[in-house]
Amino acid sequence: MIGQLRGKVDAIGEAHAIIDVGGVGYEVQLSTRTLRNLKLGEEVVLTIDTHVREDAIRLFGFKSEVERSWFRTLQNVQGVGSKVALGVLGVMSTQELANAVALGNFAAVEQAPGVGKKLAQRIVTELKDKAPALSVAGLNVPQTGPSAGASDVPVEGQAAAEAISALTNLGYNPAQASAAVAAAVTELGVEADTAKLIRRGLKELAR
Repeated sequence: MIGQLRGKVDAIGEAHAIIDVGGVGYEVQLSTRTLRNLKLGEEVVLTIDTHVREDAIRLFGFKSEVERSWFRTLQNVQGVGSKVALGVLGVMSTQELANAVALGNFAAVEQAPGVGKKLAQRIVTELKDKAPALSVAGLNVPQTGPSAGASDVPVEGQAAAEAISALTNLGYNPAQASAAVAAAVTELGVEADTAKLIRRGLKELAR
């Protein structure tokens, strides 16, 4: 199975790009968000999700492991296939999607092509408990403390460290992430798990 491709962008289509890896061109399905940021001839590194069927092998490309994790989990929702999942990621960043799920913002998800009101509600409802874990899936969690430069706000514990790392990887700066998690710990207590801290942290950051 192909897990990653590193090569030059040889061609860009409406929903895919051809990535030249050592003289072999791979057709990779990409979200519109990713396609907009590609330039012909540039070298890219894409995290790949490989779909194997009897009649075809399809490659879906992503700029990060977190984005691929969202793509896979979205498809666990009834009515969401690879096309719809890619469409959601085409109109929303992983940070925006995480916020929408955490805050129950159905309307934001509904903006994706092929997603109606009922499907948007189903996506948000079914992913509410799963979404926080995606933020740390496949990532190396840094240690907290002065050497990490995360924040001047002291936050201790593995769950808090993972929550800070997750929020940082969603695009928030370390100081914002640490402050949000500190507020979450204050409200939920030091025994709160990573998922709860991330959800509460996202709500804090959305204010």
